[in-house]
Amino acid sequence: MKKQITVNDKMQSNYRYYLSEASGKNFHSGFKPELTPEEMLGLGVFGGKYMTDCRQEFPAAWFKKAKLCLEFHDPKLNFFGVNASQPLSVWQANGWIHPDDPRGWFQWYCRYFLGRRHEDDERQIKRWRAFRRHWSAVRNNCVRGDFDCRKKQRQALLHWAYDSRRI
Repeated sequence: MKKQITVNDKMQSNYRYYLSEASGKNFHSGFKPELTPEEMLGLGVFGGKYMTDCRQEFPAAWFKKAKLCLEFHDPKLNFFGVNASQPLSVWQANGWIHPDDPRGWFQWYCRYFLGRRHEDDERQIKRWRAFRRHWSAVRNNCVRGDFDCRKKQRQALLHWAYDSRRI
């Protein structure tokens, strides 16, 4: 039997979804993220503000080393110390938000990682693959390991589960 998750946070009330795969397993063959949600939160992503009101939905281990700020978005908490985020309103205006994942791609990824499979998976995986172009831009314009080169682009790659520390 599939495990049911019920979500009650600032953005969703009584939203339910089911886990049909084992956590971290059986990903689409074209989706190979380099970082887990736990690793991303520990490195510092989204100015620490992203997951502050929905922790009960996800494993406690994800938050043991997470860099979070309850009060505000703090770019200093990001691994590269810069803001690489657009406001949610931009995501909404561009039609990038699915109603089941009102926080966007990272929420989709966290739920996918847990084992949820969803009608939006193909679109989100396609968006993730398209973001890879930023990897090439950093590789082609920076000396390997120079974390001061293209910091905003490197941080954005971390937001999409690409490990830009390896470039």
